[in-house]
Amino acid sequence: MPVFSYTAIDEKGKTVTGQVTVASRREVYEHLANGKLNPIEVKSASGSGADRRKEAAGRRTSEKPKLTRAQLIYFTEELADLLDAGLQLQQALAIMQDRQDSEQVREVSRLLREELREGARVSVALESVSPSFDDLYCNLVAAGEASGSLTSILRRLAENMTILHELRARVTQAMIYPAFMIAACIGLMVVFSLVLMPRLTGMLAKTGQKLPFVTEMLVKFSHAMAAYWWVALVTTIVVFIAFRCTVARPAGRVWWDRVKLSIPLIGPVMLTRFLASFCQALGNLVINGVPLLSGLRLMTRATTNQFYRELLEQVVYDVSGGMGLSAALRKTEHFPTLLSDMIAVGEQTGKLGMALQKSAARYDKELDRRISRLTSLISPIIIVFMAGIVTVVAYSIVTGIFTSIKGIRNPGGH
Repeated sequence: MPVFSYTAIDEKGKTVTGQVTVASRREVYEHLANGKLNPIEVKSASGSGADRRKEAAGRRTSEKPKLTRAQLIYFTEELADLLDAGLQLQQALAIMQDRQDSEQVREVSRLLREELREGARVSVALESVSPSFDDLYCNLVAAGEASGSLTSILRRLAENMTILHELRARVTQAMIYPAFMIAACIGLMVVFSLVLMPRLTGMLAKTGQKLPFVTEMLVKFSHAMAAYWWVALVTTIVVFIAFRCTVARPAGRVWWDRVKLSIPLIGPVMLTRFLASFCQALGNLVINGVPLLSGLRLMTRATTNQFYRELLEQVVYDVSGGMGLSAALRKTEHFPTLLSDMIAVGEQTGKLGMALQKSAARYDKELDRRISRLTSLISPIIIVFMAGIVTVVAYSIVTGIFTSIKGIRNPGGH
């Protein structure tokens, strides 16, 4: 009989690995369910050398399909709608496989159906068919399976992803105009340095007049850039490589993720977004029956900011030792006091999930305000910056022209 190796999570939230000898993959999942284990990965650990080579070749030739953010949202919404209409999961996937226009969505639906036919749970199948389904997505689906609320979980996931997708779109759209203005400013400086400045200095040299101070500074800057542009280029490359090497190390990545949160205007937006996502996701997990400690471990793995990931690891350690979530968050000194207070109220009333979701709603509103403030301030800042550069350039040109005219009218004067 074939041997299967598995990785699963037990009731206490600990990761368990092992092997089992059964006839099929379906029996592996039945074995894990009987042992109250939540499977994360199941793979074949036996077979002939030819079978293993064939399986490895198949993995190399068939890459897992990846969904864009919009496709992932659409897939989740469509699946929730079909399940809400009363269809079974495999029937819903069959409809999506046959009728979707997106090739990636059709392929994901097909692979997911094949995994379900072999007896895999939905959450495990999602993780195996596409890297687009991250740990948070899969574990929320697992919570929906366990609590019988898969449809509502999928709909909530779609709503959360839509909010984050719209947020990214708003930030990107808000940066289009400033980026255009910066490019125009750079173009102006290039034209001034390469075209206007040489002609102006040549005209002034013929009159024998001394360059105005502002014009002289710009001329020196232009000459320096023309003569030592390669130094600036090499310096930029070296700094970029050094920065990449620094953030590639764990300590450097923690440092950079912490620095990003301190950047004026942008840092508060990033922090508020993290808090909104953290409260919303953890609240969903707790409300749908996932133990708090397991939910915290999941949120730790799903957090991309390494600074807050280390803080959450400390929170997990404290909570596993019997400390309350509010006290553990307060101990880090990097979570807002108001959040800790609201969580403390939820712990006292036995409604922790609801308290987390209320906090998420509050941070969502605050995030909207911060985004609006950021987008309203970016354009004036860029305009003022460009106006300063244009003013300096225009002043240097005008004073240079007047100086040259004065030299022409009074050739012997200084």
